[in-house]
Parts: sequence; structure tokens; C-alpha cells
Amino acid sequence: MSRDSYRTKRIFMGQLPSGSDLYESVTKICTEEDISVGRITALGAVSQAALAYYDQKKQKYLPITFKKHLEILNCTGNVSLKDGKPFVHMHATFADRKGQSFGGHVSPGTIVFACEVLIEQLEGKLLERKLDEKTGLNLWGRESHLIP
Repeated sequence: MSRDSYRTKRIFMGQLPSGSDLYESVTKICTEEDISVGRITALGAVSQAALAYYDQKKQKYLPITFKKHLEILNCTGNVSLKDGKPFVHMHATFADRKGQSFGGHVSPGTIVFACEVLIEQLEGKLLERKLDEKTGLNLWGRESHLIP
């Protein structure tokens, strides 16, 4: 495993507005705060969830939509660069009122009911996403530069 060392530069904590889009709101914060490398965690509830599952054989994301109220059991992710801009990559596990769990890659269309978010901006080498031909995914490339 290739690895680099990072340290915390800043931590942003706050509540997302009810009715906002979880993915788009976190992306907006990262863009406005110029976060190019970071870690994301979130807890709360959504009024609907838009997720995706990556089909490894077809090398394509398949959408999964839940049009019901769900608790966010866990939401974790990272921030890196794609095409020179902050790129948010989040996965989440949700539960319905019966305690059944659902999860996947968080997509636009996940609507917040109440959500507390922590975004940790890191200092270290840049992580730039590049297309990996083998997987069909945009993964962290090995070309890195120090963050000023």
C-alpha cells in the first residue's frame, strides 16, 4: 500500500439546513473553504436518499433511491482533487423505522432532514483523482505535490 502522512489544518463543524442536498452542501463547503484534501463524517436523518452501487463487471454506477425517511447511521468520506477542483467521495449507511439498513455511495438527491457534519481539512501531499483503466474508477494517482 502506498501511503503518505497528513496532519490536521482546520476542522469545520456545523449543521446542514433542513431540505438541503447532503452531497451538494458538503461539496459547496469544500469548494468555498478551498479544501483539497480532507475527511468527512456526518450524522442525522434524511427525508430521502440517493445512493449508487458500483457494478464492477459493467464498470458503471447503478442508482438506488429511497423515498422515505431514514436515519444516517454512518456517513464517511474524503475530499481530494478531480480536474483541479475539490471532489467529495462519501458512503453512508441508513436505517428505516424497522431498523433495516441500506447503504452505498452518496449521490446528489439525498435530502437532509437534520444533519451534523464534520469536515477535517488535512495538510500533506495532494491527492488527484485519475481514471484507472482496470477498474473504470477515478482513483488517487501517484503524482503528488505538497499543499502550500
